[in-house]
Amino acid sequence: MLRNAYDFRNFYRSIAGRIMRRVLQTRLLALWPHGQGLRIAGCGYAVPYLSAFRPGSERIIALMPATLGIHAWPVDQTNLAAFSHDDILPLESASVDRVLLVHGLEFADHPVRMLKEIWRVLKSTGRLIVIVPSRTGLWTRAEWTPFGLGAPFTGTQLSYVLRESGFVTEHSTQGLFVPPLRLPIFLRLAQVIERFGQRFLPMLGGVHIIEASKQIYARAEPGGGSRVSVGAGFIPRPVGAYKKV
Repeated sequence: MLRNAYDFRNFYRSIAGRIMRRVLQTRLLALWPHGQGLRIAGCGYAVPYLSAFRPGSERIIALMPATLGIHAWPVDQTNLAAFSHDDILPLESASVDRVLLVHGLEFADHPVRMLKEIWRVLKSTGRLIVIVPSRTGLWTRAEWTPFGLGAPFTGTQLSYVLRESGFVTEHSTQGLFVPPLRLPIFLRLAQVIERFGQRFLPMLGGVHIIEASKQIYARAEPGGGSRVSVGAGFIPRPVGAYKKV
């Protein structure tokens, strides 16, 4: 059973971990081809996927939650990892261009609070990618993997918490169609299986991958605002009106 950040790091060195990293990194780079000049933060345990965005990025940081613990990243280089809480990020408001949230939302006690804090630190043009286990996928049943832990989501549930947190969904898909088996052959066939599943079995993906943008205009709350009557109605005659002179 995975219990801390070191366990997660060791998992990503295994065959199944390399399959996950290779497949999901391909999907991420399709959405965000580069990190050129961008300030990027990874929340949860996103370090296996942040390395692809380091070249050319203005700044990059990995924020690991208190419930998971922390280890230095990258190894044998200047540390870019920091300790944080789910709903208290050690970053200034509107200071980040991109946030990658992996192995985070499914472990959060209050998902909306977590996302609202991410909303705070994102710039007005900021983007967020959330990757969470799918309730209908196979990976959520493999408890020896990171996506087999925490609370899985349906697509509807994930869209709801994003909307309640002030985000607009820009792109939604599923990924990780390769089964969670620790066999080397799946490492070689992972991309083929991924393309087949995405085209023919889209509901069987192991994870939801959603890109969202920061909503910066006011949102009308149900029942909010003033009530304006339509129609003439009864208008009392002012005192002294039509008075004979």
